[in-house]
Amino acid sequence: MKYICSKCGTSVEVTTRNAKCDCGGLWKLDYQPPKFDLALVDRDTWSIFRYRAFMPLEGEQWREISLGEGMTPIIPFDEDVLLKMDYFMPTLSFKDRGAAVLIAHCKAIGVDSVVQDSSGNAGNSVAAYCAKAGIDCEIFVPEGTSPKKINMIKSHNARVNIVPGTRDNCANVCRAKVAAKGRYYANHVYNPFFYEGTKTYIYEVYEQLTRIPANIFVPLGNGTLFIGIVNALEEFLESAVIEKMPHIVAVQSEYCDPFVKAVLTGEKHPVTVTPAPTMAEGIAIGVPMRGDEILEYTYKYNIEMITAPENRIMEARMALAAKGIYCEHTTAATYAAYLKYCELNGKTSDCLIPMCGAGLKSD
Repeated sequence: MKYICSKCGTSVEVTTRNAKCDCGGLWKLDYQPPKFDLALVDRDTWSIFRYRAFMPLEGEQWREISLGEGMTPIIPFDEDVLLKMDYFMPTLSFKDRGAAVLIAHCKAIGVDSVVQDSSGNAGNSVAAYCAKAGIDCEIFVPEGTSPKKINMIKSHNARVNIVPGTRDNCANVCRAKVAAKGRYYANHVYNPFFYEGTKTYIYEVYEQLTRIPANIFVPLGNGTLFIGIVNALEEFLESAVIEKMPHIVAVQSEYCDPFVKAVLTGEKHPVTVTPAPTMAEGIAIGVPMRGDEILEYTYKYNIEMITAPENRIMEARMALAAKGIYCEHTTAATYAAYLKYCELNGKTSDCLIPMCGAGLKSD
């Protein structure tokens, strides 16, 4: 198992401390799991690591890292929509799936200090798992990040740097420190081990439903859940678990939509946009670093793109809360986009929507 550069094809050991290739390309993981089979699931392990037969784990470090992440329920919201309750997680967001695997990898290769940039949820997840692993942690967040998310990060004894400007500027400041200080970049966008965690979203859906819903809605900013979902579904196609790719609808903020604009004109690269303030802070990424990869998947599988109407996010959030689902604003944006999709395309049944973050985190 090695890292392969997505640009030049150079391969290196996964023990490298380099966040990316010297050419600037991001790493992909040269790993081929066995064909997916429920018989290989360890049903005695109550976390995402029940699927470790399909994950590139080194050793048994995951046992001391896990906080019981995953195994979130799927509930019917109405006759057309299923909700996967991924804010039922140790740090109240789906990012725990990726952080658990990434920090288990860090522990396995002897990393003792990491930095990470985040709009809040990924930083909190990395901080929590670093606390469990005994790894020093420093997190960079953009100004405007929910104070409750910042307080959660600090509670795990991680150092927090609040960076003026946009989410993209925050990432640039953090990466500059990585380059200058040689720190390990435990980042949910750069490090492919993170996606080995988020793909368990689909593993769980299949184990719980013994099928994959026809329509999968997924929020799209940096693409951490998007890439995990597509990678897992590709594994299912190769394993003959499913016969065809389900219909995927990716959701962006209407105030930050580099992929939506790219697809409208058939571009191979995300369109340059200037993000405007949005309640959907978790997907407000103007410069997605795996943008070309995401667009390759989009065209290969005819993935649709839609924007969440900003003026309907609170309406969607209240509609969810009225039925007992109290989610954060970015999560509500995905449901708002689903409602818009139905208005444009008619009644759309057998839909799966992720509840990615808990409401208290964004209040």
